[in-house]
Amino acid sequence: MIQILKDNNIIATLEKDNKNFILNYKDNIELKDSISLSLPANKKYYIFDSFPPFFETFLPEGYLYEIFKNIIMKEYGNIDDFLLFSFLAANIDGRIKFHTDLSKLDFPHFDIDEVLNNDDDDLFNRILHTFLNKNAISGVQPKTIAFIKDSIQTKEYILKTWGNEFPFLSENEFFCIKALKYAGVKTVNLKLSKNKKFLLVEKFNYDKNRDEFLGFEEVLSLMNKNRIQKYSGSYEQVAKIIYGYTTDKLESMKEFYTMTVMNFLLKNGDAHLKNFGLLYDNNIKNIVISPAYDVVNTVVYLFKDKPALTLNGQKIWHDKDKLIEFGIKNCFLNKEQVLKIWDKCIEALREIIKEIKIYINNNNDFKNIGERMIDIFEISLSGEKFKEIPHEITRSWNTNKKN
Repeated sequence: MIQILKDNNIIATLEKDNKNFILNYKDNIELKDSISLSLPANKKYYIFDSFPPFFETFLPEGYLYEIFKNIIMKEYGNIDDFLLFSFLAANIDGRIKFHTDLSKLDFPHFDIDEVLNNDDDDLFNRILHTFLNKNAISGVQPKTIAFIKDSIQTKEYILKTWGNEFPFLSENEFFCIKALKYAGVKTVNLKLSKNKKFLLVEKFNYDKNRDEFLGFEEVLSLMNKNRIQKYSGSYEQVAKIIYGYTTDKLESMKEFYTMTVMNFLLKNGDAHLKNFGLLYDNNIKNIVISPAYDVVNTVVYLFKDKPALTLNGQKIWHDKDKLIEFGIKNCFLNKEQVLKIWDKCIEALREIIKEIKIYINNNNDFKNIGERMIDIFEISLSGEKFKEIPHEITRSWNTNKKN
């Protein structure tokens, strides 16, 4: 059994009963003390036939999952989502905390200069194993939680790295997030390491001014879907979720619409239901769309990649007219607002193209990926529709690689 706490008070328990998972709220829990937006305390029991979507948010995937699989299989002889969550739950810091049979650990911190200037596999593995029991984070690429101290304070980061399958992924994400920032979107804070092997992503679920953790929930769990369904959805559905939950609807819809346009312009084919989320304060009075995170140009690696979610019933790279129509019809913005956002996104894309060109001159290793990104972004500037990137472009990439 896992005890669930808010403000140091037990508010609920989660247990596994045969194949079901039962969430049981204590008596007289107020709505403001609900575990999450999708699990309001106005209902006493929640019964799931698979691991509850909100708690699944914390489960490692891909690289991290394989590490935990070896550890837990050795200890228990089997692994399932409840066991994996139980292994990590005590060390999750957030608006909601958890008590399990395993004790909460004290973790050291690393110095930011050491991390940024010594970004090699040895340091990544050392940080990973230092914070192993704290790695309640999803996503398939190699990453780890880390406490990192700068000259002023210690912050919690997600430290990402990359392998040969997706080369220079850190720089790719760095430029894509920067483009979103130029477009006016609130984004995660990033730091790129000296040799570009690490990308440090500051976690955004802590309010420094109030000295309290914020609640966070992915759109995936708000739709009551599990992680295997993260590609099963539409931009229209995401828009409905965001409009339905947020308290400042106009600003949140502007923000979401800008993210959507930029995902299409940047050719981010991995903007799935786990990559949109909502943030809310301790008492769930103010609910807003979360900062943009996990945005990359996927087409540089997967030439035929398509959007993760449908828009207008299709997974294609839609043109300007269709995206304008989406903003008016589904984001409830007027034409003037939509066109203003579109123009700002185009301006942001042009600016990031300029920056990548300058960057390539001083970082030759990134030249191949950087030039591909520029080619793709220049196609996006046309505002035309594409089922996939034109073959003429990808053929030239293959030719250049051979040469």
